[in-house]
Amino acid sequence: MRISKHAAVLLAGLATGLVGALFGAGDARAEGKLIVIITPSHDNPFFATEAMGAEAKAKELGYEVLSLVHDDDASKQNELFDTAIARKAAAIILDNAGADATVAAVEKAKAAGIPSFLIDREMNKTGVAVAQIVSNNYQGAQLGAQEFVKLMGEKGTYVELIGKESDTNAGIRSKGYHDVIDQYPDLKLVEAQSANWSQTEAFAKTQAILQAHPDIKGLISGNDTMAMGAAAALQAAGKTDVIVVGFDGSNDVRDAIGKNQIAATVLQPAYRIAQLAVEQADQYLKTGKADKPEKQSIDCVLITKDNAAKLDNFQLKE
Repeated sequence: MRISKHAAVLLAGLATGLVGALFGAGDARAEGKLIVIITPSHDNPFFATEAMGAEAKAKELGYEVLSLVHDDDASKQNELFDTAIARKAAAIILDNAGADATVAAVEKAKAAGIPSFLIDREMNKTGVAVAQIVSNNYQGAQLGAQEFVKLMGEKGTYVELIGKESDTNAGIRSKGYHDVIDQYPDLKLVEAQSANWSQTEAFAKTQAILQAHPDIKGLISGNDTMAMGAAAALQAAGKTDVIVVGFDGSNDVRDAIGKNQIAATVLQPAYRIAQLAVEQADQYLKTGKADKPEKQSIDCVLITKDNAAKLDNFQLKE
């Protein structure tokens, strides 16, 4: 029995649809087209920008996206990896919840055939993730410290707010600061405390520090969120002449620089780093191999009054 050409095409289409229904064709997850993005809380604009950059690039490249937050909780991060594995993710983009605690989760994903691409924070093992793409925190910290020394006139008492102790970046930035500042014997560190990347905690700790050291001349912070909390405490205490330097390149600090509440910060290009991770994930999924080394470092940029107006969402606009 002969059938028309139109009917043949229709029957072929129905057959294809039936196979797709049976075997998952057309489902983004079954085709390996889901990218899972896991970051700390989006309440912090830095992490929100990372997620935004990764999501935009993934969609541009034709992927579906699932964006999740671990709130710097390693147990929650582990659960989110289970979710990614259950959803048969093609790849995971991760700003992790601890340099040591993350290793097992990434190993679990690798065993399930899902490659991980880390951004912003490294973990304490290589050969498990496909890529670990981070800002050059040491180079950036040295830029910030050099500006701090200059603004301080190479002398005076100062305090340091340090990030979360489980975060490798906190130690790297602090080392970068001190490798510069400690060369100046007339700069005296009177207090160094962790404020855990938190604006609220930085506000409270700065208030307490001011009680013990009311005449400090400067404050250098491990990130912009803590710098904003410190600046608010200094403003509330009428200490408007204290020099504050941060690290990240947030819009909040950009605006505070314009108001003379913060002197400088260091931009780490969060948006671009997140997009690089997705681009490399796409390349890896298409070819089965990485074309970049696992450890990758992206240089930071000093932000002062001279270029702060060009800063927007962790990018310098021309």
